[in-house]
Amino acid sequence: MAADDLFGAAAEERAAASAPLAARLRPRTLDEVVGQDHLLGPGRPLRRLIESDRLSSVILWGPPGTGKTTLARLVAGTTRRAFEQRSAVTAGVKDVREVVEGARRRLGERGQGTILFLDEVHRFNRAQQDALLPSVEDGLLTLVGATTENPYFEVNAPLLSRSTLFRLHPLTADAVVVLLRRALGAEGATADDDALAHLADRAGGDARAALGALEVALALADDRRVTLAAAEAALDSRSLRYGRDEHYDVVSAFIKSIRGSDPDAGLYWLARMLAAGEDARFVARRLVVLASEDIGMADPESLLVADAAARAVEVVGLPEARLNLAQAVLHLATAPKSNRVIVALGRAEADVAQRPAGEVPAHLRDAHYRGAASLGHGAGYDYPHDHPGGWVAQEHRPDEVAGRVYYEPSGAGHEEEVARRMTARGSGEAEAGE
Repeated sequence: MAADDLFGAAAEERAAASAPLAARLRPRTLDEVVGQDHLLGPGRPLRRLIESDRLSSVILWGPPGTGKTTLARLVAGTTRRAFEQRSAVTAGVKDVREVVEGARRRLGERGQGTILFLDEVHRFNRAQQDALLPSVEDGLLTLVGATTENPYFEVNAPLLSRSTLFRLHPLTADAVVVLLRRALGAEGATADDDALAHLADRAGGDARAALGALEVALALADDRRVTLAAAEAALDSRSLRYGRDEHYDVVSAFIKSIRGSDPDAGLYWLARMLAAGEDARFVARRLVVLASEDIGMADPESLLVADAAARAVEVVGLPEARLNLAQAVLHLATAPKSNRVIVALGRAEADVAQRPAGEVPAHLRDAHYRGAASLGHGAGYDYPHDHPGGWVAQEHRPDEVAGRVYYEPSGAGHEEEVARRMTARGSGEAEAGE
């Protein structure tokens, strides 16, 4: 063996020995993969495609530490096709073209296909993704893309439509414990059950994070035994994952919790958003919208409270403004609920879109300028304040929509009083909106 080969082999051995625990324990067969049974269990779709070497273009979507890169490496170890790996973080259009040219040459000279594993595929911009499309479309390249972000947001629709989407889920705590025990065996170490449970719980389904924490805990442990104290010391803090799709999911859960009058759930999602670094101004804006959409006239003060919280975010800022946001969440969650504002507006908008516009009735037209009276503007207008209670029956809309009812107050909160006043004025006898 040449000296260069000897030095190279020695360097590889040292690099492997000093690699992170997660890298050293990376599965070498599908049977060693923990979790993702819905894809890799006996007879499941992804397993069958990999084992039969019939994998077509796929997108692997899942949170960090769920096995996307591991699966790509297993594909590389089982396929008869050439395997190219690139990271979208560092690769560009030039790299894509080089891979395409290599795939075309390989196919022409040896009849061998090519698989391209593109990690962090969501980091490719539209132009870079478009450069891949023709080669994926005609089968020159089989794409294996890995992403932590929702591909429906981040991957070009044509590229996504030519790929099968497989979603990987966060590992369960039990699956993480299996990995941790496997790592302890490989390291010749032990751990208390409560320490393993703590590491698994705090990993958030991320195998790489769990093994990284275990590696730190082993360095802190005495006699190669990980105690709960060592596990806690290794887990100084946990950062929350908050991808674009999770942003929408968490915000949805936040709004639905408040709409569902669950103050504790509202506070939980608020705390989770703020911990993940969500823009407090965005949270405040959503509360202002919710105050009208889901509460409205049932508790008119809710809009004032939400608006005050939004102003506090601008004037006070975080971290103090989180208290103002929390107060707004509690007020909105415990307030009576009514969606009659958005329903009423929707009915009015439908009439504007679908019915003839009609002219402004003459008695409602502006009569303040010279000559208006000669045009009949304002003639017949009955000034409400000239009547007891400040109200008089008169038509305020064009004939085309006269009598249409848009707003029908509910019996919740303040709307009960609004309904009583409207009934007393005779508005409740008008035709119901469709």
